[in-house]
Amino acid sequence: MADAAQTINTAKTTAENSVDWPRVRADFPILGEQVYGKPLTFLDSGASAQKPQAVIDTIEAVYAHCYANIHRGIYKFSQEATEAYEATRGKVQRFINAASEKECLFVRGATEGINLVAQTWGRENLRAGDVVLLSQMEHHSNIVPWQLLRDQLGFTIKMIPILDDGSLDMDAYAALLGPEVKLVGMVHVSNTLGTIVNIKKISQMAHDAGAVVMVDGCQAAPHMAVDVQDLDADFYTFSAHKIYGPTGIGVLYGKETLLDKMPPWQGGGDMIETVTFEKTTYNILPQKFEAGTPNIAGGIGFGAALDYVANIGFAAIETREKQLLAYATEKLNAIDGLRLIGTAPHKAAICSFVMDGIHPHDAGTILDREGICVRTGHHCTQPVMDRYDVPATVRASFGLYNNEEDIDRLVDGLAKVQRIFALDA
Repeated sequence: MADAAQTINTAKTTAENSVDWPRVRADFPILGEQVYGKPLTFLDSGASAQKPQAVIDTIEAVYAHCYANIHRGIYKFSQEATEAYEATRGKVQRFINAASEKECLFVRGATEGINLVAQTWGRENLRAGDVVLLSQMEHHSNIVPWQLLRDQLGFTIKMIPILDDGSLDMDAYAALLGPEVKLVGMVHVSNTLGTIVNIKKISQMAHDAGAVVMVDGCQAAPHMAVDVQDLDADFYTFSAHKIYGPTGIGVLYGKETLLDKMPPWQGGGDMIETVTFEKTTYNILPQKFEAGTPNIAGGIGFGAALDYVANIGFAAIETREKQLLAYATEKLNAIDGLRLIGTAPHKAAICSFVMDGIHPHDAGTILDREGICVRTGHHCTQPVMDRYDVPATVRASFGLYNNEEDIDRLVDGLAKVQRIFALDA
C-alpha cells in the first residue's frame, strides 16, 4: 500500500479536460440521494456546496492512515500530515495568484478572516473621525465586526448604496471617498443578488484616496478565477466549504507589507517564537496568525477540493454556470407573479426572487417536500431586504454539478406552490 501522504496528494477528480458534466455530477455521492421519495435537487450551493468523492476520500485517508498533530512531531505521521497540510497553502497561493505563501493565512472561514482584520489592522489603524465604507449588499459578517470595533473606537461607518438592479452605485462610491476613509469593505459577489463587483476598480479608487480594501470573496472563489495581485485588494477572504471543500477552514489573504505590521490576534501554539513570563516573541508569517492546533484534516481536504476545481478549470466552470444562469433566468421570468431580486448585468449563478402573495418560507417548505433545496430568508443580508422592501427572498444558487433538469424541477415545484396557494385563496 502506498504511503498515506501519497494517497492524500494523488486524490483527483474523475472529470476530464473536456468536461463531461454528467460525470462531474456523478462525483458527488449525495446527489444520488432521495428526499421524501423524490430525487434530490440541491440549489443551495451559495450557503455551502456539496463535496466530491475525492474530497471525502482525502479526509477519510487522513484519519484512517496518517492523522497526527502538525508542525511539531518528528515522527512519520506528523511529518506526512504537516507536508500534506502545508501543500494546501501552496495550492491556495496558486489558486489566487498570491505573491507568496506567507500571504495566505488559514482561518476557520471568511467570517474569522474579516474579524482577524478588524481586530488587528482595524484596532491599530482606526480612530475617532475615521470612516469605514461598506456596501449596502454586504453579508452581515462584513458589517458586524466593524460595528463592534466602531462602538469601541468611535469611528464612523458609511454605506455605499446599490442601484435598483443590484449593481453598486459607483458614483455614490466616488462621492463618499475622501481622506477620512481608511478602509473599504466590499463583497466580490453578492450572496443574495449575485452581483459581481469590479474589485479592481474599487481597489484603484480606494488606494487613490489612501484607503485599504477588505474583500469578502466567498461567493466569487467558487465561480471565477481570482487573481489577488491583479485585483490589488489588500485583504481577500473566502471559505473552503463553498468551494466543494470541508467546513472549518478558509483563507485570509493579506499583502505581506500589511501583515508584517499587524499584531497577532490569538496567542498560543505555532504563533510563538519564544515565550518567557517576561516577554513573548512571535513567529514569522503566516504562523504569526495561526494559533493552536488547526483543522488538519480539513486543511488537507481543502487541498483536494482545490485540485478538483483546478482539474475542471474556471474557463469551463464559468461558461457552464453562465448557461445555467441564463436558463434559470428565462424560466423564472416566465412565471406569472414572480419577481427576480438582483438583475445586474454582471452576475454569478444566483437567483433570488419573491412571489406575489406567497411568503418565501412557505414556498421553501413546499419545495422541500418535492426534494428541492433552496434557501429562504434574509440570507444574512438584512440591508438588502430593506433596500427592496421585502422580508425575505427565495434563493436558488448553482454549483458546477447542477444542470437544466434541476432548474426544470424548481420551476415545476414553484408551479405546485402557486397551485396550493390558489386553492387556499
